[in-house]
Formats: sequence, structure tokens, C-alpha cells
Amino acid sequence: MADTAFQTQYRQEMVMGFEQMQSLLRDTVTTESVVKGNTATFLVADSGNAVPVTRGINGLIPSRPDNLSQSTATLVEWHDKPIKTGFNIFASQGNQRAIMQQTTMGVMNRKIDADILTELSTATVTAGAATTFSLALAVKAKAILQLAEVPWDNQIFAVISPAAEAYLQAVSAFTSSDFVNVKPLQDGGGWSDKPKVREWLGIKWITHPNVIGVGTSSETCLMFHRSAIGHAVNTGGMQTAVGYDEEDDYSFCRTSVFMGSKLLQNSGVVKILHDGSAYVGS
Repeated sequence: MADTAFQTQYRQEMVMGFEQMQSLLRDTVTTESVVKGNTATFLVADSGNAVPVTRGINGLIPSRPDNLSQSTATLVEWHDKPIKTGFNIFASQGNQRAIMQQTTMGVMNRKIDADILTELSTATVTAGAATTFSLALAVKAKAILQLAEVPWDNQIFAVISPAAEAYLQAVSAFTSSDFVNVKPLQDGGGWSDKPKVREWLGIKWITHPNVIGVGTSSETCLMFHRSAIGHAVNTGGMQTAVGYDEEDDYSFCRTSVFMGSKLLQNSGVVKILHDGSAYVGS
């Protein structure tokens, strides 16, 4: 006969698992809201690097056309829909309906960032072979954009991996209050659902946990101008539906978005190949 009867208590408030739940890149792109249709065409206009001319021998000023380039983003429908039966909700620990709502939002926000990162990575300009991040690498990428006549107008973004940020933490110009307003060591590093955007070298730096190749010896970090990448999305943006089916007794949460991204100006993006393999857990 047992002289103990231990009781197990289950916490009713859930503890959310570690996932990127918020889009970190939605505000870094040129966004077009699509009212109806499956494509959105962006117009990039410039002079074609024209130079002034003198009046011709006939007394007329030579004319020229503008350089107009149209790029089309094709929208694709994306959905996520967790469902749970009434019995599972009744019998399970925690608020299962709230869990569905939170996880489905995270799934869709990660897809938005993945769509943007994938299109940015089609750019062909690089800062060289993969190496570890440094001040020299940062200013090289900056110089490449400036040589391409990209305007330094507070619309430049750098998306880097956690490993790249770790290397930058050792750069005094990145952490010193003499150069930056947001202090990474004091205010915390890494990403969050409400990330701190670091202003350094006239660039907005965003640490992203899901850059392409993250954690490998060939991570794809990026530096780009907002006007280099277009993102088309259905008017109203992400749809979120929560409902209950009485006939079959199940609850559901659905998020949907129609979106597509398109590289608009190849010269406005620099891919910074980075070796982040030293900052991976074992």
C-alpha cells in the first residue's frame, strides 16, 4: 500500500515556443496594394545615365528619351489553417483557441519575410567571397551601393544574421555612443517581435534569424535600398479568420495573404556572403 499520492499540476496559461512571430522586413520594401488581379507592375524611371549636351550646329537642342523599366510581381495565394475538434479543445491543457490564433499569425509573417529574402537574393552584386563580418566588409558593401549612385536618403537597410551581428559587436564603431544612438550591448542584441533598428553608417541594421543559409559558412546577408525591391499584396493585407463549425464540432483559425515580391533594381542590392558557422550551438 502506497504512502504517497503525488499530484501533477498543469499550468493553464501556455508558454509559447520559440519562433519568429513578427515580420521584420515588411517595412523595408516598396509596397503596392493590389485591388484586383494577380500581378502588380512597378515602374522604375531614370535618365539612363544621360549627360548634358550642347546646342547642335543646326541651332536645335538634341532631345532624348527617359529610361523606363517595368517589372512585374506575380501574386500567389498563401494560407495557414490549424483546426482542433471541440473535444481536443475541451480535453487539452491551455487555451487551444488562442494558441491557434498566435501560431497561424507567426506562420504567415515568416512567409512574408521568406518571400522578400528569396527575391532579394536573386540580385547578382556581391561584396566578395564569404568571410566573417567586419567594419571593412560593412563599408565595402556601402561603397558598392554608393558607386552605383544609390541615394543615401535614410532608405538603406542591412539584413544580417545573428552571427554577423555577433562579429559587429566587437567593432567599437558599431557599439560606441559616438557613432550610434541605439546601443546594442546596453539595449540588448538579437531580434524580437518589436526589433530595435540600429542606425549606423546611415544604414538601418536589422538582425534576422532566418536569412538564407543562416548558421552556415555561406549566409546571405543583404544591404539594399527600399526602391530596389517591390512587394505586392492584396488590399487590406493579411486576412485572419476565426470560426467554429457546428455540424462537425471543430474550431479553426485561418490566415491568408496574396503576395509576390520582385527585384526592381539589381544595382540597389549587395549580397554580403558571410561565414556564420562559428556561432552555431553544438
